[in-house]
Amino acid sequence: MVRQALAGLRLLLVATVLLGIGYPMAVWGISRVPGLAAHAEGSQVVVDGRVVGSSLIGIDPVAADAARDPFFHTRPSASAEGSLGPGDPATSGGSNRGGFNDDLLAAVQERRTAIAAREGVAPDAVPADAVTASASGVDPHISPDYARLQAPRVAKVTGLPLAEVHRLVADCERGGLLAPRTVNVTTLNVAVHDARFR
Repeated sequence: MVRQALAGLRLLLVATVLLGIGYPMAVWGISRVPGLAAHAEGSQVVVDGRVVGSSLIGIDPVAADAARDPFFHTRPSASAEGSLGPGDPATSGGSNRGGFNDDLLAAVQERRTAIAAREGVAPDAVPADAVTASASGVDPHISPDYARLQAPRVAKVTGLPLAEVHRLVADCERGGLLAPRTVNVTTLNVAVHDARFR
């Protein structure tokens, strides 16, 4: 009995050292390999020495004055309290509502009306990704159509020429042949900030 207890204790100590110390240290060491470090730290976006977000997590910015909103916005989040957000980036997931769910259809219509009013366009000009949440609820990407829809408002509020804002949108577009074209909202908002204050 004592011999079995000692064998079990030795196994516990070896497993603790290997799996509780050795494995985490190995994973941490691999995360420091050049080229992996940025991803291991959450793909942080840094402006003026300050972390302003992540290129992998979309956090919908909230303007201090809704009438003078200088930001491009992400897709809505299922975790948002209001129809447009912002959502809670600590909560990832969709609403799990089907396409014929009355609550989902009402939310989409409410979002379409609010976005059309914010951007000064007809409701039928609002693209689908502007009114539907992504599966994760924290997707930082929007369609180029949604970015171009927001460009006139951003240009007006920031004072940047509309052509320059459209150029910034085009510079932030990614995808193509095998993947749909998308625009990373975090990267785009940083580019607008840099253009505005340079």
